[in-house]
Amino acid sequence: MLIEGYTVDEVLQFSNEEMRMLILRDEPLVFEVGSANLLGRFKVADDALVMELAHVDGGGDGALPSLASLASSYAKREGLAFVEWRVHAVHCAMPNLKLRRVLERRGFIVRHIDTVGECYWAKMPLNTE
Repeated sequence: MLIEGYTVDEVLQFSNEEMRMLILRDEPLVFEVGSANLLGRFKVADDALVMELAHVDGGGDGALPSLASLASSYAKREGLAFVEWRVHAVHCAMPNLKLRRVLERRGFIVRHIDTVGECYWAKMPLNTE
């Protein structure tokens, strides 16, 4: 699965400066994962990589697992303890019920975050063994 034309391994080869300039900017970013178009915002806060997804359009079932794999690999590489997910799928005009079921099965809860609003949220610890 390609992310903006790069494999997960190629993205992980970006320098820390490239990651901060291109991805970890805490600003809205539109990007492709496979055939899906996503709108997200990414940052490092304390001991967590924060992954905020506002919109996912199209694509198959591989987009989010590929993104999760990249997030976990990057966070482990940087010595972070968690990947924190914020998925804005609570009040969609046309909700993706499959996405909601998957999030709930994986332990996501609906939570209000002051600067974000209501979203599906999970803070996943990284297995660093």
